[in-house]
Amino acid sequence: MKLAEALIERADLQRRLAQLQQRLHQNAQYQEGEQPSEDPQTLLVEYHQVAEQLKELIVKINLANQRVSLANGTKMIEALAERDHLKATHSMLIGLADTATPEQNRYSRSEIKMLSAVNVKQTRQKADEIAKQHRQLDTQIQQANWLNEL
Repeated sequence: MKLAEALIERADLQRRLAQLQQRLHQNAQYQEGEQPSEDPQTLLVEYHQVAEQLKELIVKINLANQRVSLANGTKMIEALAERDHLKATHSMLIGLADTATPEQNRYSRSEIKMLSAVNVKQTRQKADEIAKQHRQLDTQIQQANWLNEL
């Protein structure tokens, strides 16, 4: 199994766990004289089985991430950390630029005018550069995911 396939399976298992949790909550109570639409004990057993499968798959994925390298020689685990860093930095810069953009909602010149404390244009340009780096790194990660076995 390729690493990318394992990541797809991990996402499926995570979705399944979320659905099972929702079904458990929906069937945790029922009206006196009625029966729950699904047996919570059966759902609990299924939840624990899927959770165990997910745990085992995550261990395999993490072990693969430690040994796999990208085409440029960067370790996968380092690339994943860098990708997360780029994503967080991009998000922060976009938020900063949005917040620093002054709104012109004054009714007269006597009201207080708000000014930007940062250069919005430069901040957005930097965010665009970070987004490009993120996309390029993500492409390299995806390539390695499809080239390497779990």
